[in-house]
Amino acid sequence: MDYPANLAMTLPELVLSVSALVLMMVAAWGGQGATRLVSWTSVVALAGAGIALAGPASSGGAAFGGLYLADGFAAFAKVLIYGAAAVAIIMAPGFFERTAGDDLRPEYPVLILLSAVGMGMMVSAGDLMTLYVGLELQSLAAYVLASFMRHDARSAEAGLKYFVLGALASGILLYGISLVYGFSGTTLYSSIAGAYVGTHSKGLLFGLVFVFCGLAFKMSAVPFHMWTPDVYEGAPTPVTAFFASAPKVAAIALAVRVAVEAMGPATHEWRQIVVFASLASIILGAAGAIGQNNIKRLLAYSSINNVGFVLVGLAAGTQQGVAAVLFYLAVYVVMTIGSFLVVLQMRDADGTQLETLSSLSGLSRTRPGLALATLIFMFSLAGIPPLLGFNAKLAVFNAAVSAGLFPLAVIGFVASVIGAFYYLRMVKIMYIDEPAARFGPQTSMVEGGILTAAAVVISPVGWVLLAPLTVWTMTAARALF
Repeated sequence: MDYPANLAMTLPELVLSVSALVLMMVAAWGGQGATRLVSWTSVVALAGAGIALAGPASSGGAAFGGLYLADGFAAFAKVLIYGAAAVAIIMAPGFFERTAGDDLRPEYPVLILLSAVGMGMMVSAGDLMTLYVGLELQSLAAYVLASFMRHDARSAEAGLKYFVLGALASGILLYGISLVYGFSGTTLYSSIAGAYVGTHSKGLLFGLVFVFCGLAFKMSAVPFHMWTPDVYEGAPTPVTAFFASAPKVAAIALAVRVAVEAMGPATHEWRQIVVFASLASIILGAAGAIGQNNIKRLLAYSSINNVGFVLVGLAAGTQQGVAAVLFYLAVYVVMTIGSFLVVLQMRDADGTQLETLSSLSGLSRTRPGLALATLIFMFSLAGIPPLLGFNAKLAVFNAAVSAGLFPLAVIGFVASVIGAFYYLRMVKIMYIDEPAARFGPQTSMVEGGILTAAAVVISPVGWVLLAPLTVWTMTAARALF
């Protein structure tokens, strides 16, 4: 295949890379005054990258000798990633305007773009080295974003913890990659799969274990979840919303591709790891959230819990399971972004950000619209019908049952009842408890519009999207088989 054709398949990453470099120069010359221009241009660049997926970038096949894969699976994940990244940029100006001592600087959207380039490489990687380069590009930008609020000690702590633990996970992953390469003689997914056929060495099994451990950190699955509550609490709220959505989609999509394409013949071996991580994440995520009073920490444990449900679909190891994972991710991104938009609305009359659950007391009587949106997001995260969160959980449980993993589906279903407790607790606080101090007024029509749209999509009105989304996820999953 000629070089222009290869570049055409990587067009989304080229659009974002060129945009990031140009906007970095604009930020350097324009300074603080260029922040709004850089932010909205970054959103346009993400939209342009999404449009670029309509061509060879979603159906071109293998590029650069198999290092990069342009298929429907990667395109689906990139749509979710670019959408979540754009919302994280849009959320930021209002938050930083209300935060004393810290201003939004033009480097913020540039870092988001560079992180999106890395995530795009992750989900399109067809080689372990491409995987690692993309993952490190995403991680380096994320470390800076976590500590973006220079005058906030919690933000600095979040960035440091994320960096130290991220470096440890990166070393674990790189060690696993070196073992796989050493015992298979290749880093290409397609060739690695051949090494796992039939009887294979213990070295390959150890490599498999270390690779999945490294990926578990990136998706914050138990037992590599320890960084999540502290980083989510300390990072700026728009950054937390970004961490809880786009990088999680990229990490899970990467794990799915590695499991199915590179290590498909060893499904029995990696399934044991995934089942353990799934059940542990569901149970610990649910139990850990019960005692939380900070809503960002609660949502951190909720994200761990939801990763567990996603892994139920991956454990199936089938096309139906992969489609269920993609469906769950699509619904999860909308629920998560909506939940953090609610957190952004939690501020007093002076604009000070509030993060305690008690500040939601009696919200149904002071801000009924916001309380209704919060109820929709919480019930959907709990998997209560007729909200789309129920359909997402049903999809992964059906995939597990169809693959013969009936005990996993039953345990996951029973454990989901634990998680429902703290979601219902929030609803009780909003609708039954005595009203707390009234929140400050809604100041951003854009934030309000996105929040309303997310609530409508997750509500029963969103059922009109079920059929096309199901078809799209099945088509995307078929690209891996």
